[in-house]
Amino acid sequence: MEALKLQSSWKETREKIKEADNRLTDEDLVYDEQHPEQMIRHLAKKLRRDESYVKDWVESVSANKPKAS
Repeated sequence: MEALKLQSSWKETREKIKEADNRLTDEDLVYDEQHPEQMIRHLAKKLRRDESYVKDWVESVSANKPKAS
């Protein structure tokens, strides 16, 4: 999987994600640039969505344009 294309820093993006979905915690949002697929897989499982949806959602939240659920 290629790296996430973030429009803001990971710290900002993580906070936006937690605001968008209060089920997610800092532990769920551990991001390793070398292995982004690990977090994406974890979030996909927790949110019951496919990985491509989660990747797009994270990128859209980063750009401050959350996708509708």
